[in-house]
Order: sequence, then structure tokens, then C-alpha cells
Amino acid sequence: MSTPTAPDGAPAARRAPRPHRRPKKDPARMVAFQALRAVDERDAYANLILPSLLRKAERQEGFERRDAAFATELVYGTLRLRGSYDAIIGACIDRPLSKLDPPVLDVLSLGAHQLLATRIPPHAAVSATVELARVVLGDGRAKFVNAVMRKISTQDLDTWLEQVAPPYEDDAEDHLAVRYSHPRWVVSALWDSLGVWQPQHCGRAAVTELLAADNERPAVTLVARPGRSTARELRASLPEQETEPGRWSPYAVRLVEGGEPGLVEAVRENRAGVQDEGSQLVATALAAAPLAGRDGLWLDACAGPGGKAALLAALAAERGAALVASEAQPHRAALVARALDGNPGPYAVVTADGLRPAWRPGSFDRVLVDVPCSGLGALRRRPESRWRRSAQDVAAFGPLQRGLLRSAAEAARPGGVVCYATCSPHLAETRVVVQDVMRERDDLEWIDARPLLPGLPGLGEGPDVQLWPHLHGTDAMYLALLRKKG
Repeated sequence: MSTPTAPDGAPAARRAPRPHRRPKKDPARMVAFQALRAVDERDAYANLILPSLLRKAERQEGFERRDAAFATELVYGTLRLRGSYDAIIGACIDRPLSKLDPPVLDVLSLGAHQLLATRIPPHAAVSATVELARVVLGDGRAKFVNAVMRKISTQDLDTWLEQVAPPYEDDAEDHLAVRYSHPRWVVSALWDSLGVWQPQHCGRAAVTELLAADNERPAVTLVARPGRSTARELRASLPEQETEPGRWSPYAVRLVEGGEPGLVEAVRENRAGVQDEGSQLVATALAAAPLAGRDGLWLDACAGPGGKAALLAALAAERGAALVASEAQPHRAALVARALDGNPGPYAVVTADGLRPAWRPGSFDRVLVDVPCSGLGALRRRPESRWRRSAQDVAAFGPLQRGLLRSAAEAARPGGVVCYATCSPHLAETRVVVQDVMRERDDLEWIDARPLLPGLPGLGEGPDVQLWPHLHGTDAMYLALLRKKG
């Protein structure tokens, strides 16, 4: 074999091998990847795990507020659209998606979100994702990530969805499930519920609007706690933050561009809190329900983590009434106590099981029972719930929900008011539960909740109320008001 020569005939110098370059860590993308792994591996909730990861990252030099905002967008955006991204990634690989290692799929999902749903230039999204893969997966699997990312980058999101979603005419629910990134069973349940609550507006356009609203980033909403602050004072205290009043609650203030509630002085001092308007409306409706006779003792029977209890306690204090806030889990009872700290009127926080109450029957004038549920009403805030829950989980909550409502009815005095609430639009967790309990006993009657929510459109025929993110801009809260006869 001849020796390579240079143009002048001299032996050519051997090309030196390229030195190995250590991958560079991007702090925001690393935080996002760690959050997704915690959600997948430990069933963590993003709204709980992400703040701790951000606080840890902020102690590192060079990690800025914009990095925290970017990491937050990556985590929540990826979780919301994960079903769509899974379908797209599946179309770009030569194996079943279930055969991919979960960390690889997390990296690809983060990359797909950057390519298809942000303004990051495609070449930068591909490069940054491959670099992340080198850090967390190694050079070998980074090559695979590079190949998949380049395939994804060939089309935009709408084009991909037209390709991977089955035609609506062939399978409407499956089409919507892929197009709007919801499990099929959730699409079916939401559509059924719309048909009951909005029979005149439950076609394709309505369910599409609802599913799309679940994928939008919700505004941060604050509640000004009566007797300690007002919505006007709260807005005046935030001159550098663009705010607007709530749409329905007189105590609500919306932070237009997001923001960090922990930096708000009134929140730090417990004069205000973070609370969706739907939750605020549950408390205000119960407080406004007509009541004959005494009105001095209220109960929140499932009070954790304390948002509704804090608003109820403030409203009770304005009337000289007291609130008992009960929570079965000690650590959640501690959160309730923290939320109520500084309330201007009397209150008590007790650790007690709502199914085995620590109070005498007939003790309370107003009773709230905000029961545990699937959380399908808060998919904007907890997008991972849609992938974690199943139809079987909804059925499993039923006995507990019925038991808690029965106990709440026993706690109310004759003539007292009971509010059954839950953050779900699923019929099996809402109206069906109330109807079942009312059939068992003859001492409960409906109170029409609609007049207690003035100005809200689309409340249906009543007497109970289902709120919707696409109609009201709130979580999909359900509330039923009942009077105990006697």
C-alpha cells in the first residue's frame, strides 16, 4: 500500500484525531429533565417537585429567572402535550414506543416540545436536545436522539398531527385524543359530561374548545382574604406587575404575565393566597346560601391544603362566625393551619377523619365537603394527572365520596346547608354521587346554586353547577348546595 503524499510529493502528515469534547450542561434543560424523571419514576407532581429543583438550581452561579421560566415552560408544556408527542415520536422510530427507555423518551419529548411548540429555531432545538442527551444518556444514545430529532424537525406540529391522528370521521374520540393530547377515556368522559351540562353546545366544536383549554397555561390567580386585604389593595401593591381583576370572584386578582406569588408581600403575610377562581366561587356560594336561624359555626370537612378554608374562615369572621377546619392527614392539616394563620376571627384546625368525625351530629350551620377525586378538573395545572389516572380510579373514589357526603349531612343541623364540591367534571364524581346519597335519605333538598354565582354564563338548568375552563376560565369545579330539612 502506497503512503499518502502531499501535493509536493512529500509524505502527508497524519490527521490528528478530534479531541473528545465533554458535553455542556444547560441548567434549565437539566432541571426540566429531572422534573420529568421524578414525575415518571416517583409519581411526583410537577407543581410540587419543580419548585424544589428550581430553588436548588438558583443556588448555582449563572442560573437566572429567565432560566427558571424556561424550565417551567418545558416541564408543563411537555406534560400537557405528551400524548401528541408520543404519537409523533412513535412515527419517527423503528420500534414500539414502549421499547424506548423512559429517560430517552423524556429527552425526546422535551426536544419535540422545543421544536414544535416554542419559538426556538429548529437547529438550536436539535442541537440543545442532543447535548442534553450526551449529558444524561451518553454519546451512544445521543446519536439515536439526533436522528429522531432531525426527523421530527421536517414538519410542523399541525402537519404531524394530520399525519398521526386517525381521521375524525373514522374515530372521533381517538382523533381528539391524539390531536389534543388526552387519554381516550378522558375525552369520552368529558364529552359525556358536556352533553349533560351543555346539551345545546356539546358537539365537536365544544369538546375541541374544552380539550384545547386544558392545554393552555392558566393565569396565576390570587385571592384577597376579606378583613385582611381587598382585591383593589392587592392590585395597587403590584405596580410593576400587570394585573386584572377576577372575572367572577370579588376577591380575585389575576397576574397577567404569570409571576412568582411568593414575592407578593400580601401572600408572604398570609393576607392573600394563590387560589383559582373556581375554588373561590365554591366558598362564596356556600357563604351566600340562604339560611334560617343561627349562623355561628361552619365546617370545612376536607380542608387540606387550606385554600377554601382560609377564604371561608375570613368570610365567617365578617359575620362573627367560627370555622372548624378538619383534615385527615397530619401534614395536610399543618398546611391548613398555615393558611389560616392570622385569620381575624375564631377558628380551629383539627386532624380528624371525615368518615369518623370528632364532632357531634347536627353541630354546624354550614358544611363544606370538598372530596378527593380524580383531579380531571385541574388538568391545566396538573397535566400529569391525565396520564396517571384511569377510569378505574374514578370508580374507586366513589365509595369515599359518598361516605364523606353522608358524614357532612350528619354534621349539619336541621335547616343547615351542605356544599358538596369536587375538582372534576366527571359525572360519576359529581351529580351521580349527590343523587345517590339523596335517594338514600329524605332529609336533604336541593338549593339552586346558580343565583349565588351572579354573572356566570352557561350554568345550565341547575340546581347544581359545573364550571368549565373553556367557558369560565376556571378549573372544572363542581358544586351542589343542599339544605338539611327540619
